[in-house]
Amino acid sequence: MERRVAIVTGGLRGLGRAMAFGLAREGHHVVAVGHIEADIAAVEAETVGTKPNGQILPLVADLRRPADCDGVSAMALSRFGGVHILVNNAGLTFTTIDPARFRRAEPQKFWQVPDDIVRAVIETNYIAADQMARRVAPLMVEQGWGRIVNVTTKLDTMNRPHTSPYGASKAALEMATEVWAKEVAGTGLTINIVNPGAGANTPGMAEEMRQMSREGRVPRLVEPDEMVPPLLYVVSRAADNVNGCRFDANLWDLSLPPAEAARRASRPAGFEMHPQPG
Repeated sequence: MERRVAIVTGGLRGLGRAMAFGLAREGHHVVAVGHIEADIAAVEAETVGTKPNGQILPLVADLRRPADCDGVSAMALSRFGGVHILVNNAGLTFTTIDPARFRRAEPQKFWQVPDDIVRAVIETNYIAADQMARRVAPLMVEQGWGRIVNVTTKLDTMNRPHTSPYGASKAALEMATEVWAKEVAGTGLTINIVNPGAGANTPGMAEEMRQMSREGRVPRLVEPDEMVPPLLYVVSRAADNVNGCRFDANLWDLSLPPAEAARRASRPAGFEMHPQPG
């Protein structure tokens, strides 16, 4: 795989950190962006311990701010000389913003959600992704090659009661992926989705999983590292003609050649009715 320069948002913990290190192990240079300063030390320590082939630059930024998005793309250009891959992974849910409201016995209705939480979720999950994509897409089109990979969620999470505005924000990014992919067709830039496909084993999901266990539902959690194989396929030359698709990590079969695993784990992005993978 050719060495590329990647930006991974939400890249200092959870799914994003796993994907950042997965890219670096393949030799790509990665700007891993997060919003918590304390996470930088953990990423730096892991980098020293694992010695990936590519460099990882941990960076703190608030991607809801246009100036911070400018700064992240400028840092990738000045430090590594380009931007070839953007992974829009940064996201907020009620499990991280307001755990007490999310887990109470009678969950809140959409009209009970405070304005500041609605704004934070929409700005982080959709607007930040849109802002980053609009900054790097012209560079990728000009150089004739690029990858934008968005992380949305399952449809039955998007329309799950009592999670507004989280589901709405991810639905916006899902539809944006379909629209953007159509607009870049034939340019060398592709835009796809890589999702866990089920609940992910991240700290924010821990209490929700315990509640499901008490209710007799024990779903299999997707480990963060399971995101790496579909991501590496999507950003490879083998996926030059793959555009406007979503790949669910829980359906990825490591025993198959990547192209076949991709076929089985994918469907078009968006909300039209499509046959299930299989």
